[in-house]
Amino acid sequence: MDYQKLTEVMRRLSIEAGAVIMKIYEADDFEVKVKSDSSPVTEADEAADALISAGLRAAFPEITLVTEEQAASHLQMADRFLIVDPLDGTKEFVNRRGDFTVNIAYVETGVPTRGVVYAPARGRMFFTLADGTAVEETGALDPAMMGDVTPIRVGTPDNAALMVVASKSHRDQATDDYISKYAVRDMTSAGSSLKFCLVATGEADLYPRVGRTMEWDTAAGHAVLRGAGGDVVRFDDHSPLTYGKEGYANPFFIAYAPGVELKKP
Repeated sequence: MDYQKLTEVMRRLSIEAGAVIMKIYEADDFEVKVKSDSSPVTEADEAADALISAGLRAAFPEITLVTEEQAASHLQMADRFLIVDPLDGTKEFVNRRGDFTVNIAYVETGVPTRGVVYAPARGRMFFTLADGTAVEETGALDPAMMGDVTPIRVGTPDNAALMVVASKSHRDQATDDYISKYAVRDMTSAGSSLKFCLVATGEADLYPRVGRTMEWDTAAGHAVLRGAGGDVVRFDDHSPLTYGKEGYANPFFIAYAPGVELKKP
C-alpha cells in the first residue's frame, strides 16, 4: 500500500463527503428512512457513501471495500480492506446535534493502521499520516491541499482523577456501572467516533463502550487513537480488539490512554 496516497485520498474524500453532508444538514428538511435493523439512514448517508465509494474504488481498485451502506460488501472477507461509515452518528445528524463524523479506515491483518475521522459540523479533522502517526488539521480545510496539522498524543492519566467520555445517544446503566469502578474527575459526552479522538488528543483518558457497534463505526477512530499512542481492547478480557470478524460486529470494548488501570467488568 502507498500510505502517502492513502492519506491524501482518505483526507480528500472525507472533506468532499463532509461538504455534501453539510449541504443536506443545513437544508430546511431531509428524508429519513429506517433500515432493516431499525437504524435511521438519510439521503446524506447515501450521497456521502456514493462519493467515498467511487473515490476509493478508483484509487485502490485492488483493495476490498466494506461500507455500512452497501449490504453486499458485508459478505466480503479479506486480510486487507478499506472500511467506511460515510455518516457515523446518524441520530446526531437527524436531531441536528452536530456530533456526526465521516469515517474511513484501512485495516491490515486485523488492525486498523490508517484512518480519518472528520466532524464537518464541528470543524474538526483527525487522521493518520503516511507513517501512521495521528494529527489534527485546523483552519479552512481544502480537499486539494493539506493545511496546518498538529501532532496529537494521548495524555498521561491520573488514576485518582480520570477524565471519561461516554456516548451521547447510547448511554445506559451498564455503562454507568462500569464507569463507577474508576475514580473520575469529570465526564463528557460525545457522539460518533469523536469519542476515540477525544482520548487521542488527551481531552479524555477512557472511553468504555458497553453496547452494540460495528467495525465501520470504530475502525477510523481506533486507527487515529493508535496513531496517538492509545489502544482499544475487548471489554471482557482486555485482549486486542481485532477487525475482519465475520459479520463485522464488535464485542463491547474499552478505548484508553496507556497508564489507565483498567478494571474488569
